[in-house]
Amino acid sequence: MDNPLQAQSTGASTRRTPRRAMGKVYLVGAGPGDPGLLTLKGKTALERADSVIFDCLANEALLRYARPGCERILVGKRGGRAKFAQEAINRMLIRKARAGRTVVRLKGGDPFVFGRGGEEALALARVGIPFEVVPGVSSGLAAPAYAGIPVTHREMASSVAFITGHEDPGKSRHFLEAAQFPPGVGTLVLFMGVRNLPQITQRLIEQGHSPSTPAAVIRWGTRAAQTVIEGTVANIAQRARHVEPPAVTVIGEVARLSRHLRWHEKLPLSGRRIVVTRAHEQTASLAEPLEALGAEVVEIPCVEIRPPNSWAPLDRAIRRLKTFDYLILTSANGVSSFLERLRVNGRDARDLKGLKIGAIGPATAEALARASIKVDFVPRTYQAEGLIEALAEEEVRGKSFLIPRAKMARDLLPRVLRERGARVEVVEAYQTARPHFPARDLARWLDPPPDAITFTSSSTAVNFFEQLTPRLRATLLRKAAVVSIGPVTSATLRRMGFRVTLEAKESTVPALVHALRAYFSRLR
Repeated sequence: MDNPLQAQSTGASTRRTPRRAMGKVYLVGAGPGDPGLLTLKGKTALERADSVIFDCLANEALLRYARPGCERILVGKRGGRAKFAQEAINRMLIRKARAGRTVVRLKGGDPFVFGRGGEEALALARVGIPFEVVPGVSSGLAAPAYAGIPVTHREMASSVAFITGHEDPGKSRHFLEAAQFPPGVGTLVLFMGVRNLPQITQRLIEQGHSPSTPAAVIRWGTRAAQTVIEGTVANIAQRARHVEPPAVTVIGEVARLSRHLRWHEKLPLSGRRIVVTRAHEQTASLAEPLEALGAEVVEIPCVEIRPPNSWAPLDRAIRRLKTFDYLILTSANGVSSFLERLRVNGRDARDLKGLKIGAIGPATAEALARASIKVDFVPRTYQAEGLIEALAEEEVRGKSFLIPRAKMARDLLPRVLRERGARVEVVEAYQTARPHFPARDLARWLDPPPDAITFTSSSTAVNFFEQLTPRLRATLLRKAAVVSIGPVTSATLRRMGFRVTLEAKESTVPALVHALRAYFSRLR
């Protein structure tokens, strides 16, 4: 047998880059689709990555763990056609590692289970590129589990075989000619075999499997779009004739348990695609509770949080903290920026002693609490009007207020305080910007059309809709519920001419999640 480490297929030179300049490649299993099935080690690798090279079967929601500025390259198949040949992917991994980059090759399922991870590892090993393999949850295990099918069961199946239903067409002997499906194996799990299912089931019967053996085809297992088709070896090919990849087929007595043990489709938001438009740094706080309820989250961050053009005004205010009576924080982003500048200026929470501290809502108060800063008041309604109400009984004439906030924000609170005789210093703690998305990416993210689009600020609403073509906007709004976090965001949406389908009762992420859950429960 030839030595597999001989450099034959990468087209890359075997000359090694000096080790001090060498990067590293992580072959990371993304799991079958549910972002919650990513391993902790996989998440850590994504957080450290300079480049992420991902397949279409790897859920793009996992890119939330990559840091801002990380290079993202899609190399998977679309419509059955490869965007990049495997040889080109191998060369890309080598080139980027040689440039000193930390590279994550994010692959659906497990990289070493019908994932061509072995080929990529060999290509790296041949030229001396350091790499690690981070195993993932295989769709052969997870898709049946989410469909209520245990691949082994003490009374039904004590063995399981994982088989590919679609192999390299360049092999000298065709897969179906060589395939052996011994009846003694308790459960057969077929990867990528849905298009060959008529020939596969015929081969099974020829080899002694009973035509009445239970079977199930699971498409998009673990995702909101998961579909399960049940049948037998005799009829499953006909029943699943319209199913398109990706799909996993389970054959064996355990497949009959699906109708009794299905649990994923019973989750409150199962089957729903929901767009989250929050800033990248804030996406997880909304996406993760939605995913826990069974939704598939499409992340389109429509706001970027950036430093102010100059830190000087905030730094000067921090150096004069003793001259203020009140500190008002109107967002978690403002808290983060303020505390960071506090640290840069050699200060800490002790320097806030004597200040009355107000937070616009529980998320802002929680951000302060994590820094062990006690909040004196949080309004009953989580917007500027609520803060005005909370301060109604306070004698503010002659008092001095410091309000670190976004560059562009409503002027209501400072104006009312000044009218009541207070001295108000508003300083820029951060600014927001609109990201630009290539039209092809936006079209891909919104196909199929989502069931709901969530907006947590006026800026997310404006930035999202301004990037849509009139045709795409009309298509989306025919199906998608427009969901607002509160009255200010709702007013912006209505001014733009959109109907608000539902609004959270409180301007908080938990209230927004609750509203979505209640809304879709009524539609079941």
